[in-house]
Amino acid sequence: MDPNRTQWNKTLKDLRLALKKPVQLELSIALFLELHAPLHDRAVSGTDGWNLEEEVWAGLTEAQFRHIPAGMEHSTAWCTWHIARIEDITMNLLVAGTDQVYSHDNWKQRLHAPFDDTGNMITPENVLALSKSVAFEDLRAYRSAVGLRTREIVSALTAEDMLRKTPPERLQRGIDEGAISLNAPGVVEYWGSLTVAGLLMMPPMRHAYIHLNECLKIKKKVTKECN
Repeated sequence: MDPNRTQWNKTLKDLRLALKKPVQLELSIALFLELHAPLHDRAVSGTDGWNLEEEVWAGLTEAQFRHIPAGMEHSTAWCTWHIARIEDITMNLLVAGTDQVYSHDNWKQRLHAPFDDTGNMITPENVLALSKSVAFEDLRAYRSAVGLRTREIVSALTAEDMLRKTPPERLQRGIDEGAISLNAPGVVEYWGSLTVAGLLMMPPMRHAYIHLNECLKIKKKVTKECN
């Protein structure tokens, strides 16, 4: 196994332990930022070393970005949209109680997506529609903006914050703003069941890691199919 991935997963276990009662706040934040760094463009964290996000984007053409390989459900476009929107919604609306990054800097218009939500419970037709229409470079820039904001939010958390669950009104705001689809009620139930510590472990962390690795599998297949 890749030693970088082995170390990443080991550090994730360390973070899980640090987030348990009593929360080891400074260690938890430091471990989160360390794990978050390779899941975003290097400029987001300003760190060197292994970078999973940049493995995905290295040499990626726009055609490859939009292509859904035979026998697979997603494109790199959809995966990038999905992890960016989920990180934005959970970290800003749910954890911080602030506006989504998506609500500012004209992102909605710039991204040209056919919907605003996370893409959970999406139909194959909508995966294809998003893959065709979403902006290539702007989507990556949006994801980086989300990553920068996440690091600000996490760096300001307290030990008490880590142990609280999301207030119902924040979840309702996500629905009202069209960020959370009514076709995916399980998402609301799941996010509402997690503490802030639980949210840190999954949406901006393990969830992104899984889909970035999916992107590498997609890239391997589309490299053959698009050439």
